[in-house]
Amino acid sequence: MEHDPGSNQKGWGTAPRRFLSIWQNTTLRTRLRHIMHLLSGNAVSLVLGIASMAITVRALGPTSYGILALTISFAQAIERIISFQSWQPIIRYGAELDGEDNLADFKRLLKFGLMLDIAASLAAWLLANLLLLLGIHAFGWDSETILIAQLYSVVLLFGLAGMPTAVLRLSGRFRAAAYTQVFAAGVRLMALAITYIAGGGLLAFTLVWAGTQILSSLSTLVVGLFVLRRQGVHGLLFAPLTGITQRFSGLWRFTWSANLSLTIWSSPQQLDTLIVGGLSTPEQAGFYHIAKRISIAVLQAATQVQAVMYPDLARLWARDAFNELRQAVRQVEYLLAGIGICGVAITALIAFPAINLAMGPAFRPAAPLLIVQMVAVVMTVSGSITRSALLAMDQQGQVLRIVTASTIIFGVTVLALVPQIGAMGANLAHIALAATWLAGLRFAFGRAFRNAAIAHPATTRP
Repeated sequence: MEHDPGSNQKGWGTAPRRFLSIWQNTTLRTRLRHIMHLLSGNAVSLVLGIASMAITVRALGPTSYGILALTISFAQAIERIISFQSWQPIIRYGAELDGEDNLADFKRLLKFGLMLDIAASLAAWLLANLLLLLGIHAFGWDSETILIAQLYSVVLLFGLAGMPTAVLRLSGRFRAAAYTQVFAAGVRLMALAITYIAGGGLLAFTLVWAGTQILSSLSTLVVGLFVLRRQGVHGLLFAPLTGITQRFSGLWRFTWSANLSLTIWSSPQQLDTLIVGGLSTPEQAGFYHIAKRISIAVLQAATQVQAVMYPDLARLWARDAFNELRQAVRQVEYLLAGIGICGVAITALIAFPAINLAMGPAFRPAAPLLIVQMVAVVMTVSGSITRSALLAMDQQGQVLRIVTASTIIFGVTVLALVPQIGAMGANLAHIALAATWLAGLRFAFGRAFRNAAIAHPATTRP
């Protein structure tokens, strides 16, 4: 096992020595390079996304934008509930497959993920329209909101990005993933600008947001298939699935557990806007959605970091490199925490003038929501790599229990606070969720590592 230059120092040593030892770590430098590709793409997409949102809110106003926000949140909630996130099992098991000898098994695993994506997309679209036809009146939505939601729900049929996402991450094509993200965001901004100049209303803006979301999913699929072709992987659809669960032991258990965990975890992230709209007003939902769309970019950045780290963590666990795994988690999470704290400070300074300038005085109530939302997001981000490590360590059951407990805390808090203080109650509920999540992950990771140290004393150090 490769010995890290700084491991002989007690703790992390002095600041200069710590920086030097980290920079001398070739593996970490490679990870940081991949992370910077994704974060640069995420940053450009964030700027384009804020511009797109500014055009939309100025064109529609608080009430109509609130309807669009509810529509997008509804579709995202359904997608998260149904989606199997097929990239997770593909990376978990695909990280162990190297060389021509495993090509056939790799193709079978990819087809398994693609079939999951297709089935989940169809199921999500059917569920969304069933709810819109039968039960959405419980939210008090009028006929215009329901029509807009039905139109936007078409995007659910194109949720096919799971398998190609796994391909890009396993092959280290993080630059391609970043460029694809920027391309879709750029097309959306241009289309929204044209719609604004043409005087389009709520229907036109809904079609643009839906169409560019479909473009984003299809672009990822095309790039993923192109990478597979360059790697000599052909005939994916003809790969047999018979016996795949025998070849990859625990595949379905991991898939269902990871899906259930993500479904529970995503419910506060996706249902919060709907809860705010249901317990207060569409305007409050619109303000909350603005704050969330800006702050969520930080959470998406953490997701990009996980995209780099998860395959590496899975490989480290597969070869019993437990100490390297722990060190990788610490290094990246310290980096994320530092960046996050700076982000909160910057947000507190510029939130009010930035929102006033970009969206107008009518949307100033979104500024305090954004500041508090950023605190919750940074707390959540601080545990993101630990979560990936636990999944790589076959601790998905622990992750599921932590997610469930955190979501219960969120549900109790949001239902108690939103009727009293409006959208700010949802932000405070997210802080309660993040605190529970962070504490649970830290405890579970420490216990899992201690168990690994007992079982494999030769490959771990205190």
